[in-house]
Amino acid sequence: MAVILALHNTPADAAEFDRHLQETHIPLAKNIPGIRSVRVSNGPVMTPGGPAPYHRIGILRFDSIADLQAGMGSPEGQAAAADLMAFSTGGSTVLIFDEEEV
Repeated sequence: MAVILALHNTPADAAEFDRHLQETHIPLAKNIPGIRSVRVSNGPVMTPGGPAPYHRIGILRFDSIADLQAGMGSPEGQAAAADLMAFSTGGSTVLIFDEEEV
């Protein structure tokens, strides 16, 4: 599986971020061609030492890196990426990788 992991820093307005995430961004992400699942953290993000600097974590899965690249290169993928840049006022770190079960 290929994964996009989006670490969303604490935004300027957490309630507005959550509203936009649910009403706009997740529906955009679910329309990306080839996407297998869209998940988002629920509640505070923690580390073993306490709170993490992230407000939410988004996880998108595709069957392969090729599917991920094709999906993100599509108009739907480009719209989701542009939307992320527009509403993530606290900034986001986006990681892309291939995972395997061990």
